[in-house]
Amino acid sequence: MKKLLAKFVDEVWYRDHFIGTWLMPLSFLFTDIAKFRRWLYKKGYKPVEKLPVPVIIVGNITLGGTGKTPLVIYLVKQLKAAGFTPAVISRGYGGQSASWPVRVNAESDATLVGDEPLLIAQQADCPVAVGPVRAESARLLLQNEKIDVIISDDGLQHYALHRDIEIVVIDGERRFGNNFCLPSGPLREPQERIQEVDFIVCNGGTAEENEILMKLEGADAVNMLTQQRKPLAEFSSTNSHALAGIGNPQRFFDLLAKQGLACQTHAFPDHYAYTERDISFKSAQAIFMTEKDAVKCQSFASAQHWSVPVQVSITSSFMQQLIALLKT
Repeated sequence: MKKLLAKFVDEVWYRDHFIGTWLMPLSFLFTDIAKFRRWLYKKGYKPVEKLPVPVIIVGNITLGGTGKTPLVIYLVKQLKAAGFTPAVISRGYGGQSASWPVRVNAESDATLVGDEPLLIAQQADCPVAVGPVRAESARLLLQNEKIDVIISDDGLQHYALHRDIEIVVIDGERRFGNNFCLPSGPLREPQERIQEVDFIVCNGGTAEENEILMKLEGADAVNMLTQQRKPLAEFSSTNSHALAGIGNPQRFFDLLAKQGLACQTHAFPDHYAYTERDISFKSAQAIFMTEKDAVKCQSFASAQHWSVPVQVSITSSFMQQLIALLKT
């Protein structure tokens, strides 16, 4: 059911604009509520908590993934190399912990803390905490760690937390869909909101004026059972399947195709909770998945299963500008 709903929504928001127009009255109402809610925070009618360290928001204005988490991991590594001590907070979407906030480490259970925070903890090697109230997660880390900057994975619309730098990530291929706000389109806020942020990062596609182009590149696969690493090109003549439960699964399938793989593809909703049956294909010699999917499938993966690590490629001037802004 969830897969069918995701497919229907994708069709309405990004392909068949006619259907979306029937929901426009609700979208107008949603837009007004979003604007009024933000106005309440701006005018001080709703409290905004300011932390003792700078906060960088990495978010988006569309529903669904745009590539924020790989950028967060990249930012953590780059900031550490520049002498900072960063930490990450997140909503922990999909996590089923009995209490919040929660510390996340490399051994945490994705079903409790969420897939993206676990991936960040495993790859970025920094303090990570999750919870619906991001300021509470930040305080948890500040009480126990020496931190000089906090990165929020998502949270652009979480105005209860003061932010010093805002980075918006957009999907360079799908952009803003039909340009409507929810529910007739994918926008969480009107499109003009991005003109107020500090950096607009375009993930793939063609960057427009004032946008910074980011590419996610991957040429290898890592076996989820043995940790063997092989070039993707070596699987070009293999009977392969590929699955992805991310915001835009086609982006992952295109990455594999660029490496010469002709996979049978299986798209799942973002943050999908996999079972062993979901990732089992009897005829497959190799089954590829994103790292985000892999953290949820590790416990029942077989020698058939391979995760595909990706690296962020972005102009070096972006970090130079970000660090300069952070220091001010």
